[in-house]
Amino acid sequence: MFNRKIEKILNEYYENPLNQIVIIDGLRQIEKTFIVKKFANENYNNVVYINFKVDLNMKKAFEFDLNISQIVSNLSILNSRFKFIPNETVIIFDEIQECSGARASIKPFMEDGRYDIIATGSLLGIKGYNKNYHGGVSVGFEHIVYMTAMDFEEFLWAKGINEETLNYLYDCFKTKNRINDAVHIAMLKYFKEYICVGGMAAVVDVFLKTNDYKMVRSEQRDILEGYKDDFAKHLNEDEEEVIDRTLLMKINKVYSSIPNQLSKENKKFVYSMLETKGTSKKYDPAIWWLKEYGLIEYCYNLTRLELPLEGNKIDNIFKLYLTDTGLFVSMLDDNALRDIMFGNMGIYKGVIYENIVADALIKNKIPLYYFAKDSGLEIDFIVRYKEEVTLIEVKARNGNTKSSRTVLNDNIKYPSANYLIKLCDSNISLQDNVLTLPYYLTYMIK
Repeated sequence: MFNRKIEKILNEYYENPLNQIVIIDGLRQIEKTFIVKKFANENYNNVVYINFKVDLNMKKAFEFDLNISQIVSNLSILNSRFKFIPNETVIIFDEIQECSGARASIKPFMEDGRYDIIATGSLLGIKGYNKNYHGGVSVGFEHIVYMTAMDFEEFLWAKGINEETLNYLYDCFKTKNRINDAVHIAMLKYFKEYICVGGMAAVVDVFLKTNDYKMVRSEQRDILEGYKDDFAKHLNEDEEEVIDRTLLMKINKVYSSIPNQLSKENKKFVYSMLETKGTSKKYDPAIWWLKEYGLIEYCYNLTRLELPLEGNKIDNIFKLYLTDTGLFVSMLDDNALRDIMFGNMGIYKGVIYENIVADALIKNKIPLYYFAKDSGLEIDFIVRYKEEVTLIEVKARNGNTKSSRTVLNDNIKYPSANYLIKLCDSNISLQDNVLTLPYYLTYMIK
């Protein structure tokens, strides 16, 4: 369907093969299957595709023996259309988490050397999908690459924005030069579209084909319902999917609460918003499940602004962000899309823009932290950028950055914090140690 950055990783792997297979992990509905099929068809003469979620009988090929010749024979019997040509064949294990035997066979396949393997997975970090059947996970023989929904640059690719324009934006970012006003206005419009649509491939496809936000919203909600079907799933001893109903209830409570959690003045996650006597002990497993599934990410408060940031985080004080702002927006009322496009978001504008900045940083594999004190001082994000402690403020209305400037001006309390990135509607500008960027360039912060 669309060009994706992860294709570069697969091509690099193909050009410099290690004694490992690539497993593309990530949420459902983000094009994992399309990407691995595209790669396989471009690089191999013969492709064998197995979807363990759909082709349930294929699991039987791995039940008794991990001898590669026997597995290949079993697969050929189960599907007569399969052809296994040594040194010319790649086997795609789609939804590999559904068949622990297939995952355990990775090491024998690699040691045998006649056939290459590429795999996709969901729920790989979820309890019950890593059982030690048939020798368990092939440690050292797997290279797991996490795939996300489309970032804003990939969204622009999908819209057909030419490479010259994208290179121009990157040059402006590098040189800190102002972007041409016409380009800037166009990008703000595209970014609002991206906020509403998000990066789920199926949703982007609907938007580009119809330009109908009602259909966009319908597709987003269908995806969320599909995710809910996965919530709290694990495999029993017979490798049949079962659901922990108690955990399911807690997961739904946590997930649906996030917009309200972030709309508070203090955006820290509060368990009592889930229920009067809500506690970390009761709800942390549900939060962990959503994080491992790929729908949310932690942003931890820091004790002090010094590197390494991970060593200064407070484990029990955090914010939670959704990893696709389009899905986030779909959880709001039916008029939310229209309000965003026309700039009538009210209190939710700050929440939405803060979430999409978090999402962009997550997609760049930047760990999220923030800084908040009882005095009221609060900075949206603290990141390691160019090996420095960097403050990031997200401004819904191009407002001031009082908290950040307090930190920057106090070299005694905060000697390591010397740089601020302010994200807002405005064009690029650099004044002293404060860099102002338009929201849409957040994907360039790496």
